[in-house]
Amino acid sequence: MSRGRRLLIALLACVAAAAAAVGVVLGASQDDDPDEADALRPGRSFLAAVVPAPARARRPRRPPPVPGDAVAAARTLSVERKVAQLFLVGFEGTDLTAEVFERLRGQDLGGIVIGPDNYVGSDMLGQMAGETRVIADEVGHVRPFVMVSQPGGELNSFPDLPPATAPADLGSAGQAATEAGESASALTGLGVTGVLGPALDVSPEGGSALGDLAYSDDPAEVAAFADAEIRAYGEAGLLTAVSHFPGLGSADQSTDSGPASVGLDLPELRQRDLLPFRAAIEDGAPAMIVSHALYPMNDFTAPASLSKEVLTDLLRGELGYEGVALTDDLAQPAVEIAAPVPGAAVEAVRAGADMLWISGPLEDERAAYDAVLGAARSGRIPRARLDEAVGRILAAKEDYGLLG
Repeated sequence: MSRGRRLLIALLACVAAAAAAVGVVLGASQDDDPDEADALRPGRSFLAAVVPAPARARRPRRPPPVPGDAVAAARTLSVERKVAQLFLVGFEGTDLTAEVFERLRGQDLGGIVIGPDNYVGSDMLGQMAGETRVIADEVGHVRPFVMVSQPGGELNSFPDLPPATAPADLGSAGQAATEAGESASALTGLGVTGVLGPALDVSPEGGSALGDLAYSDDPAEVAAFADAEIRAYGEAGLLTAVSHFPGLGSADQSTDSGPASVGLDLPELRQRDLLPFRAAIEDGAPAMIVSHALYPMNDFTAPASLSKEVLTDLLRGELGYEGVALTDDLAQPAVEIAAPVPGAAVEAVRAGADMLWISGPLEDERAAYDAVLGAARSGRIPRARLDEAVGRILAAKEDYGLLG
């Protein structure tokens, strides 16, 4: 990440402290009362601002246009919109009548995930992706990420689209780059803006619980695979969210199945599983998915996605990562050992996560939003932590053309 981007993130934290009082007023004017917003309009006299205006019909509530700059955009958002930006959500439905599109009109969500249960063909995929942009522009929201999981072969969400080969079956990093380029071309042509991958987990000898998602048992080969895929997708303008930090290859089972543990301590992770993630950071990976596994570094007390030791001390402190830290899907069974989805969402942000992936159900997504909003309002999630997370998300959106 550039020195300018590091300055941008730091500036956002300063803006939060310096403009807290103004943010309260602006948040209220944008989300609660458009008449109050008029009172703050430049050029309006003090007297006109304090003397009640004659009663008139209320206009539909609409936020101001979002500036095409991450710092300026963060300053315009109310706390409700900032919290909404933290959420990457799945949904039910296979066409433009899906409930998520109405939700996007009322809530400034950070992104959506279109998965296999939503897919009926590439034409509709393109329409759904395009509708997110149309809605955001109509109502004045930040354009959301449209994310998919398309790792290759039988693991694809969309079986008729590339890449054709699962990671474990690829013959080389060169083949990975070629197939990633084909996939990126197809997905960007349909309006997709990011992929949940590639997986950079190092498989133990004899195989991994991740199956064909794990590319190799050689850390150097996985690092080369990371470099090839991140570059191929990046050249096509597609955001990558590499997974599953700090390494899930040696887990005793998939976190899709239940609680999972990785028995490698931190020195062992440094020598093996962290090497591909270091390569990804050097390649400028814009986002990183943090796993739900338990690790010795925090005495197996909390999933990595809810752990300050993993998110803040290791990812930010030791590795110096400045991109978006995204939780793995909080609807996975592995999270249930720590907390229900709403509580897990709050703890993840407090620990250092920037974005929360929840595949559903809708009730859990709504409850998680309410819980994070309540924690932000009460100070349990400090304003500086919230602004840091939103700043990283908006900076990534600026890089990928989603701020207008």
